[in-house]
Amino acid sequence: KELTMLDVAIIGGGIVGAACAYELSRYRLSVAVLERENDVACGTTKANSAILHAGYDPPPGTLMARLNVEGVRLAEELCRKLDVPYRQCGSLVAAFSGEDAGLLRTLYSRGVENGVPGLSLLDAAQVRNLEPNLSPEVVGALYAPTAAIVNPWEYALALAETAVRNGVSLHLNAGVTAIRRCKGGFELDTAAGRFWARYVLNAAGLYSDEVHNMAAAPAFRIHPDRGEYYLLDKSEGERVSHVVFQCPTRAGKGTLVAPTVHGNLIVGPNNEPPRERDDTATTAGGLEEVMRLARKSVPSINFRESIRNFAGVRAAADGADDFIIAEAADAPGLIDIAGIKSPGLSAAPAIARMAAELLEDCGLRLVKKDFFIDTRRRVRFKELPCEEKARLAEENPAYGRGICRCETITEGEILDALRGPIPPCSVDGVKRRCNAGMGRCQGGFCGPRVFELLARERGLPPEEILQDRAGSYIITGKTKMGGAGLV
Repeated sequence: KELTMLDVAIIGGGIVGAACAYELSRYRLSVAVLERENDVACGTTKANSAILHAGYDPPPGTLMARLNVEGVRLAEELCRKLDVPYRQCGSLVAAFSGEDAGLLRTLYSRGVENGVPGLSLLDAAQVRNLEPNLSPEVVGALYAPTAAIVNPWEYALALAETAVRNGVSLHLNAGVTAIRRCKGGFELDTAAGRFWARYVLNAAGLYSDEVHNMAAAPAFRIHPDRGEYYLLDKSEGERVSHVVFQCPTRAGKGTLVAPTVHGNLIVGPNNEPPRERDDTATTAGGLEEVMRLARKSVPSINFRESIRNFAGVRAAADGADDFIIAEAADAPGLIDIAGIKSPGLSAAPAIARMAAELLEDCGLRLVKKDFFIDTRRRVRFKELPCEEKARLAEENPAYGRGICRCETITEGEILDALRGPIPPCSVDGVKRRCNAGMGRCQGGFCGPRVFELLARERGLPPEEILQDRAGSYIITGKTKMGGAGLV
């Protein structure tokens, strides 16, 4: 088969791969993203806590510490330019005992050393003044004002869309099956064709060890862990106004309670080993554990308002307490970006800058383009002033037709998503782009209309429309015919 020639192949279209694509799209390079799924942000990126951590948790001197603080600083401007929902709400790490209070002092000192701005230690009265619904057992907290909440999948999508608009090619359903080192670069076999690249960025997340092993001797192993979550209705969205953590343990940052940028409340995760790398099933026991741990922080949470449960799998590297971001020792030009567990979402834009620096160190010449698109805008109809809504609906009647009642999403917004730089191929892909189906009924009302619009715009028969990933067909065909047609 004919080879597609590239300067850089990025394997993986999650938040890190998307951030790398965005960063490299600034330069006069031929770059492609090879993604195994049928959309970007289909793995860990779409199933996490949606937190941009302030940066007090990673040990000083680690990549995590440096890139977390830098990444959060960069994220604010990126989200503003690319029109990604973002809110700097700050975080609290709650202490429930004298031992916890001692750990807070350690985290405070660590954060100061890491360069986290604005940290302070609060007593019980100060904490409850900020968060009156916290447990009366809270004796103090570490306050980090720079922590923020974000829409993680739209963050990745915005970076990827902007990269595509700047000339990066995106290949979906393009899982890499083999990598061969050859003179001057690498040959990559994928489900979508063959590629030759001078350099490879391995941002394959849960499968980054397998990708590495295709071209180099084994150097690390991904040992994933899974976390389960509750997403609660907007009626619970003001239960807290900050991200509320408990003191971290060796298992992670613990179960949190936090608002979301969409006005909901998110609660989770726990920490447990998955059966398989892609095992995102929820369990009764896991969700019960999340509920119990969350009520330690906020006893009044009404879990009857849960509208969705989900689980995410994190790509922790076995035996590694830091990110793995380096050129493979025995495969020059292959740069691993692996073990990107929390705070990976927070650090992503800084990771991308580091990856570009490593490529330059390896010999890639980075020459900036004369013209670079660094803005993006989305119509969010419900947020517009009345006169703007009227003007838009008059110019395009599709904006005047409501499709999703829960989230007040119009047909015009869905069509914008379907005609965007990276069009969705599934109902959930539409949901991730414009929120149709994200509300209390979880698509019970708008799902059929989104289904119809997807089939019409893509020119596909109904039985080929997907719910989400490849193979997730919604219908298989007609069941029986009545006198008036399909029954």
